Amino acid sequence: MIEAFLVRWGYLAVGVGTVVEGEAVLLAAGAFAHRGTLSLPLVIAAAFAGSVAGDQLWFLFGRRFGRRYLDRKPAWQKRAQRLEPWLRRYGNGFVSGFRFAYGFRTVTPVVLGATGYPHARFLAFNVIGAALWAGAFGVLGWALGASIARALGRVGRAEEIAATAVVATLALFALHRVIAARSSAAR
Repeated sequence: MIEAFLVRWGYLAVGVGTVVEGEAVLLAAGAFAHRGTLSLPLVIAAAFAGSVAGDQLWFLFGRRFGRRYLDRKPAWQKRAQRLEPWLRRYGNGFVSGFRFAYGFRTVTPVVLGATGYPHARFLAFNVIGAALWAGAFGVLGWALGASIARALGRVGRAEEIAATAVVATLALFALHRVIAARSSAAR
């Protein structure tokens, strides 16, 4: 069923999926690329396009509604406050790399838009970051698909690969959250 969905909607599903839940979708699509259901370069291109488009939309949303929206979202306000030192310390490098920091992928473009960060600069560094992210997670998904195939001794059904990719992603996110919580508690 998942394979049929990807065969029919493949790259569109990857592009839209990266706006909604980027890492899980991209890892699963990379695993499908290993199986031959999708093309890895096209998976990466679709993820890149979806990521740039989604972050640009969040940035423009922040430009228009950011302050009011953040005032109604206490959890996002805390994240926004945690972003400021990172932005001051790492500047444009942070804008390129925020999508790699769990929990900041959506809030960062909103905050940058709300604070008046230059739109052209955001676009440029967003493109760089999206290219790095799409390439890294696409290849990681492909490698995960290869590992699963080796572990099973055969290339399993697409549903098995996707389920394993999702479980692995959730496990990585849970581990990251535990580490982040411990780091926050230690401060």
